[in-house]
Amino acid sequence: MKDRDGDLELGLPAAFADWLTRREPADAVARVVDLADQVRARLTGTRPVVVHDLGSGTGAMGRWLAPRLPGPQHWVLHDGDASLLARAAADPPPAAADGSPVTVETRRGDLTRLTATELAEADLITASALLDMLTAEEVGRVAAACAGRPALFTLSVVGHVRLDPADPLDVEVASAFDDHQRRTVRGRRLLGPDAVADTAAAFARQGAVVTSRSSPWRLGPADAGLLGEWFSGWTDAAQEQRPQLAGPLTGYVRRRRADLAAGRLSVLVDHRDLLALPTVNS
Repeated sequence: MKDRDGDLELGLPAAFADWLTRREPADAVARVVDLADQVRARLTGTRPVVVHDLGSGTGAMGRWLAPRLPGPQHWVLHDGDASLLARAAADPPPAAADGSPVTVETRRGDLTRLTATELAEADLITASALLDMLTAEEVGRVAAACAGRPALFTLSVVGHVRLDPADPLDVEVASAFDDHQRRTVRGRRLLGPDAVADTAAAFARQGAVVTSRSSPWRLGPADAGLLGEWFSGWTDAAQEQRPQLAGPLTGYVRRRRADLAAGRLSVLVDHRDLLALPTVNS
């Protein structure tokens, strides 16, 4: 399934929301618990923790992280799509780790135009599967808006996919997909697999200490439905980027579909989670 693209304020097809729902269990397994533990250690206080979640989608990040954090929490969900925000509000995070209540509000708008003033109340800023859809300029603005606050960004693609069993066309398809992730959309050149490095550098310029960890999807026969949907989006994007692959892809897709049907196909789709912590003086 291809990521959303274009203006981050525009509405998205319902199929995208359904894709987010189907991928939520795999995302939950992949996210790095160690980084969440580091966040929890920083959030000590008596007042409710305020979390701003950027590109909240259907609210999966809150459902994963809120139960790992102690004490009352208030989540502010930012997205450009009203239907996604409605779905997120209808399925809010459960109680905090100690049973404290978690509340939610939604804010619709362009994530790339948020300012430090709009995020001033945040004790923590989060995002998931967002950075690779931004440009270098937009990542710089996001880092500046988050300056001085802990930020946890999870599940950004890094351009590493490994299928088992291997096929001679794997490398070319992966390369075409990575180029598609870096494409220019309405004048915006997306960072794609370069997003984590650019974001780490942007936060470092703001004086933050940045840690990143691998957070791969590992899909196999037990995940056949999600694996098949991911594979269709992966190959569709590769062909869109390089139309000359249409011929070779016909046989490739047939072989891979046979592997999937026989229960012998598995894939590692690597991502990275990034935690930016402000230094004491920032």
